[in-house]
Amino acid sequence: MEPLWNAVLLSDTGETMERLFDLDFQLLHDAAWSALAVFILFLAMSYLLFNPIRELLEKRQARIREDLSSAAKDKEEAASLKTEYEGKLRDVEKETEAILSEARKKAQANEHRIVDEAKEEASRIIRQAEEEAKLEKQKAYDEMKNEMIQIASLMAGKVVKASIDTTIQDSLVEETLKEIGETTWQS
Repeated sequence: MEPLWNAVLLSDTGETMERLFDLDFQLLHDAAWSALAVFILFLAMSYLLFNPIRELLEKRQARIREDLSSAAKDKEEAASLKTEYEGKLRDVEKETEAILSEARKKAQANEHRIVDEAKEEASRIIRQAEEEAKLEKQKAYDEMKNEMIQIASLMAGKVVKASIDTTIQDSLVEETLKEIGETTWQS
């Protein structure tokens, strides 16, 4: 194995210089140029690749933030609309109950009106029937009176035929009227 420290002979002076890990000036020069090339390549890659990717990621983050804020806004609006619609639903239920209550009141009013009209019609029919009964009673009374007059005149004719005197005839008419009675032929 070679020692890590090697002696290097310098060309002009004849001096020997020791190298660390076999490093010479050319190797250091190449390493510096390689490092510079890697740095320039890194800058070029950063400009050409990393910056667009970084911008793309920033735009994506901004879009995600906007989407989150939009979603939060939409959620708030939805909650507001939900509250509003629930209020409207309660109002609709109250309005429905009011309409039903009004319909019930109208139905009861119609029921009372129909019942009152039916009572009035029944009372009118009863009055009309009573009037017709009175008229029939009066007609029957008049017919009975006419029949009594006819019976009395027949009796009078029979009495005249039998030559009964007027006192007997009057007594027979009165007797007949008493038998029939005034209440009988008037009712």
